[in-house]
Amino acid sequence: MLLELIQGTEGGGLIIIQDSIHYSGRTLLMSFIKAALKRDEVVHLLAFELHEEELKHELGHSSLQRLKFHNAFHDPLGWNENPPFTVHQFITSELDSLLTSNQHSKPVTLVIDSFSFILRHLSPSAVCKTLQQLKKGGAVKTTLGLLHSDMHHRNMVGSMCHLATSVLTVAPGHQCHEAVAKTIRRAKSGKISQAVERFSISDDMTVKVQSKPVPVGSGQGEAGDAEVDPTANLTFNLRLSDQERQAKEKLALPFVFSKEKKSALLRPGPGSGRILYEPDANDDYDQEDPDDDLDI
Repeated sequence: MLLELIQGTEGGGLIIIQDSIHYSGRTLLMSFIKAALKRDEVVHLLAFELHEEELKHELGHSSLQRLKFHNAFHDPLGWNENPPFTVHQFITSELDSLLTSNQHSKPVTLVIDSFSFILRHLSPSAVCKTLQQLKKGGAVKTTLGLLHSDMHHRNMVGSMCHLATSVLTVAPGHQCHEAVAKTIRRAKSGKISQAVERFSISDDMTVKVQSKPVPVGSGQGEAGDAEVDPTANLTFNLRLSDQERQAKEKLALPFVFSKEKKSALLRPGPGSGRILYEPDANDDYDQEDPDDDLDI
């Protein structure tokens, strides 16, 4: 599932890479950028936390030339005159003007590094509104960004992830060169698919998946995701042995009739009688206490 997202075969949408202090998702973000450039897509990068020199070191000079780099690192709040890009320009009208400045027919990928910086200076509702409008289509095919989950309240993280088409939660693996990605993908039909994969990233930003996707809930994932047996460590036994199960199946319940006994009882035979009763006008019948004649 991870490789399908990187290769762009999942149809775009809003992709969030959720990382933390334990593992940075920026290298994986660079892999997404390089893969989009190889597909000859137009890639716009809003860099709030990434210096241009660091980007050149990660991607190489040739890739950087084909990238539409918007420098929001030096003056993100617009304190100086004529800043290249500020956080206050993260609104639909400004982004549409920015992304459609160059006339092209190629699909556009908007990369944001990071959502966390924008959420520190804009209200979550304004950010979600802009992202929702970008999802509707237009110039942008894919919106991709980092979200540092340990910097925000879990309700804010949940709102962002609920808006996303795909959420990649990355964490360190058991070996130093490996990491674990838990992917949640929402299809247009509403179906949600989840998988856990181990992956590594080579020096040329190529992602290699070390294990096949394991669907969440299959019982083959991480040790912490194993299903808990509620009958374990009880002082009494809730399970039946084979001998007890056989004895239970052979037990004849007192008021459960077999088919033969039912048919014998319901079949009218010789000498069977009927009771016919016609109510009399003088019958003393109390509707409130129909059994009062049984009182002694």
